[in-house]
Amino acid sequence: MDDIKTTNSREQLIADFQVAVADAEALLKATANQGGEQLAQIRDKVEKSLGVVKANMAEAQTAIIAKTREAAKATDEYVHENPWEAIGIGAAVGVAIGWLIGRRAP
Repeated sequence: MDDIKTTNSREQLIADFQVAVADAEALLKATANQGGEQLAQIRDKVEKSLGVVKANMAEAQTAIIAKTREAAKATDEYVHENPWEAIGIGAAVGVAIGWLIGRRAP
C-alpha cells in the first residue's frame, strides 16, 4: 500500500515539476527581449537548470513506469498462480466498498 502512495506522490511531484518548468520556460520567453548583461546571465543559468530538471524528470518518469509495470506483472503472476484467492480478495473488496457506499446513502 505504501508503494502505491509513494508512486502517486512521485507522479504528483513530476506533474508539479512539469508545470513549474513550463512556467519557467514561459517566463524566459517573455523576458527574451529584455536587455541587460545581468539578466542575460540569469537567463542562461535558468535555461541550464531547466535542462537538468527536465533530464531528472525524464529519469524519474521512466523509473515510475518501470515500477508500475513490475507491479502489474507481479499482480498478474499472483492472480494466475492463485485464482481463487484473487477472486476471494476481489469479492471481499467489493463487499467492503458496497457496505461503505450503502452507509453513506440516505
